[in-house]
Amino acid sequence: MLKKKWFIILISIFSVIALGVGVFAFTVYKSLEDTAASMHTPLDRTTSEKRPKEVDFKKKDPLSFLILGVDERPGDRGRSDSMIVLTVNPNDKSMQMVSIPRDTRTEIIGKGFDDKINHAYAFGGPEMSIATVENFLDIPIDYFVQVNMESFKDIVDAVGGVTVENNLVFSHSGFDFTKGTLDLDGEKALAYSRMRYDDPRGDFGRQQRQREIIQGVINKGASISSVTKFDDILEILGNNVKTNLTFDEMVDIQANYKDARHELQQHQISGQGQMISNGTQDIYYLIVTEEERMKLSNQLKEHLSIEGESVAKNQ
Repeated sequence: MLKKKWFIILISIFSVIALGVGVFAFTVYKSLEDTAASMHTPLDRTTSEKRPKEVDFKKKDPLSFLILGVDERPGDRGRSDSMIVLTVNPNDKSMQMVSIPRDTRTEIIGKGFDDKINHAYAFGGPEMSIATVENFLDIPIDYFVQVNMESFKDIVDAVGGVTVENNLVFSHSGFDFTKGTLDLDGEKALAYSRMRYDDPRGDFGRQQRQREIIQGVINKGASISSVTKFDDILEILGNNVKTNLTFDEMVDIQANYKDARHELQQHQISGQGQMISNGTQDIYYLIVTEEERMKLSNQLKEHLSIEGESVAKNQ
């Protein structure tokens, strides 16, 4: 009788735990769904013209993202302070990340003239940014993720901070950064990722630091410890991130592509700075050679399992 009583007590305890886990799981799922709905910003197009067929998540087709770090201002759309292309190949479990310097001179698709690539966002939002990057790299951009840069510090804090390997001693925004392993909270991470003028590599060094912070957020966001902070993370994401990903697509990507995060290769676009007159003033641009552009384009096409090499554009 005593054994039976303890057995009933144990079953009752496990039932309460199971019920609690079920309620928690439903709450998380519902919160995720609501956040995804608030972030969802559909584009006018459904698929890229450079994508011969629609991405099949179940078949684990490689896919690409354009990450836009936008410096938004009241009453002004702002410019994309950062443009990063991320390609994901779940078959070889790898990702490749390419920072596009914001001063890169290229054709702004939809405007018909050459300008700094980050101006595409000011002219036509994410649609024009995507079209311009697709034309520049000759690859499809399947999805975009737009992040308000001012909220970046909150995202870093929500995942418990990030760890980076710093190779340059510098100070910025009141913070001192030494060489070696650094644990950064949100304020420090934002300052770390924004410094440019004191870096001998200029914008290239800044882009490297931005990629490190993004990788740190991805790694921390995927950890078990971040689950307990999901309310904070979701609130920040819902208020400061826009994407054309739907909730169902997010779920499919998480299920089929998550192992790709374990290997990340980072690439830097190189070019030559040049002052070019627009008729009234000289403006600084980064000129990327056709050889450099084609080399990177073909590398990304290979990672996306897209056939055909890029060819030189008419100058």
